[in-house]
Amino acid sequence: MSAATDGDLRDERTLQTSPLRKLLARPELGSVVGALAVLVFFALAADGFLRAASLGTVLYASSTIGIMAVPVALLMIGGEFDLSAGVLVTSSALVSSMFSYQMTANTWVGVGVSLLVSLAIGAFNGFVLTRTRLPSFIVTLGTFLRLTGMNLGFTKLIDGTVSTKTIADMEGFPSAHAVFASTLTLGGVDVRVTVLWWFALVALGSWILLRTRAGNWIFAVGGNQDAARAVGVPVARTKIALYMGVAFGAWVSGQHLLFSFDAVQSGEGVGNELIYIIAAVIGGCLITGGYGSAVGSAIGALLFGMTSKGIVFAEWNPDWFKFFLGAMLLLATLLNAWVRKRAEATK
Repeated sequence: MSAATDGDLRDERTLQTSPLRKLLARPELGSVVGALAVLVFFALAADGFLRAASLGTVLYASSTIGIMAVPVALLMIGGEFDLSAGVLVTSSALVSSMFSYQMTANTWVGVGVSLLVSLAIGAFNGFVLTRTRLPSFIVTLGTFLRLTGMNLGFTKLIDGTVSTKTIADMEGFPSAHAVFASTLTLGGVDVRVTVLWWFALVALGSWILLRTRAGNWIFAVGGNQDAARAVGVPVARTKIALYMGVAFGAWVSGQHLLFSFDAVQSGEGVGNELIYIIAAVIGGCLITGGYGSAVGSAIGALLFGMTSKGIVFAEWNPDWFKFFLGAMLLLATLLNAWVRKRAEATK
């Protein structure tokens, strides 16, 4: 091989490992820029935004979205949506509460039954999707409507009202509260345990995407499922697992909802599925699938938390929150598109 050819190969290898190219190729780059801009903006506009107590509040608001945004992001990378994710959070809380109360069982029994029911609903969504080849929009919209009706119907049938009975005095409640709804003091900052759940799910999601064969399957299925199937990727199994992942996130969020207030309103959760999707999109996930990251979804959730609480700290009218959320979604999408073009231009 000639010296010139050797030099060309060395140059190509250098280009492939360029730090700038790696940075531009990261899906979450746009959301990082957006998060820094929002942080600086509210640090200047809102007194006390950077205080330790405010940080704990922002992290808590972010974690309640981030716990669901991580599995939703993985599902979107796999090329699908779940419009039932928001109401499934309420369903998991209702099952846990009503089973524990009606069966006079330890609250941990209700928590376990709720996990099985939630995973079964997720598996059902994935199974119907893969068997019928219907769009995920239709499949999960149907689940959303069924769960909405069942939440209200069963709660009224069993408890006679639109909310469950309190389970605060039942055996196992203190330990379940500690796992799902407690507050820890770390470095002088009060941190809700949901923040730890959130960080753990981000770490798990990143490991799956970047370090396992299943992560390769998720990207392949989201990029082109027919091509993925042709090279031996278990498309159906991957999509069912992704929907079950969303169901697991809904179970964690549902238990937090229950053990924070010891009772649940049957109509809660409607509309939250859009917030989870927004957080994932702001974090760099593409609507078309095949691109995104768990870390990006976490940054998208952090943007949501900073904006929602920053408006309060700045003493602005909270009615403007949805306006800022929509603006962030549009700007993040445009920035992510620009980042992808720059990344492709460096190849």
